[in-house]
Amino acid sequence: MPPSFTRYIGCMNKSLPSMPYNRLGSSGLQVSQFSFGSWVTFGSQVDTGIAKEQLQIAAEAGVNFFDNAESYAFGKSEEIMGQAIRELGWKRHEYIISTKLFWGIHDMVNMKNTLNRKYLMQAIDGSLERLGLDYVDLVYAHRPDPNTPIEETVYAFSDMISQGKALYWGTSEWSADEIRAAYEIADRRNLRKPVMEQPQYNLLHRHKVESEFARLYEDIGLGLTTWSPLASGILTGKYLDGVPEGSRATLKGRESIAEEARKHEKGVRALVAMANELEVSPAQLALAWVAANPHVSTVILGASSAKQLEENLGALTALERLTPELKDKLDHLFA
Repeated sequence: MPPSFTRYIGCMNKSLPSMPYNRLGSSGLQVSQFSFGSWVTFGSQVDTGIAKEQLQIAAEAGVNFFDNAESYAFGKSEEIMGQAIRELGWKRHEYIISTKLFWGIHDMVNMKNTLNRKYLMQAIDGSLERLGLDYVDLVYAHRPDPNTPIEETVYAFSDMISQGKALYWGTSEWSADEIRAAYEIADRRNLRKPVMEQPQYNLLHRHKVESEFARLYEDIGLGLTTWSPLASGILTGKYLDGVPEGSRATLKGRESIAEEARKHEKGVRALVAMANELEVSPAQLALAWVAANPHVSTVILGASSAKQLEENLGALTALERLTPELKDKLDHLFA
């Protein structure tokens, strides 16, 4: 049997700082400062073999949270991650895994773009089957559903936890008002409350995390598992001289990335210059900036190769070098 997850922790590059762990909002669950997700890559750019290599690299760096969703590659992403974990021989208590539900993978009424009870209770069973697990640690409402009463959705997620199919539930890309409404319904009905939100957060997209959610951190103990910390690769600087072959901007439906990169060229060039002064990569500096926000429980990394993931994990070094003065400079650079 392959070595277990525990054996890898802290055994990677000894020059990297130790991975910090943070509480997920008001819960007692400890998640790694940086986590690893499968969006875009698993099932399109990454097969089971590459996934195994990436998961092992992440574990070696101290990553304990692995993010997924039912809709990623229409379920294939969950299958690849589940198979990779089994082949690595990881024990269930050694890692945290998530899925997200809303979009659906069946093109029929009640089975897509919804958070109604029928869909949710069938969708969680499908995700568990593809992952090969008895339960997920975290389950998210992947988007809000204006056509289903929030109370119905809250009851369904609460029941998933009561049935042992998930341990915590939360939301992704919900508004502050929607999150508060779900929390208050759960509080009044003595149901399981939402613990975390998964918003996009990076130097180019900041309003929700820094302004809209400001009251929720203290009022309900909201935790954040943020996605797209590099703004689809724009903040790496790789689009400054055009669109590289094999990048996300070459994927169908992702053509707008190149246009967005051109809009922020001046700021990205300044980011690159700051990174050079700190002797880190632009990606590592941009990741460190996200991780430095005290409301962010974990920053979800994505990578299409093992080499890319290793570079991104070097953000631990950049985080140590990011002084409050440099953070303020970045804040104003992309304000």
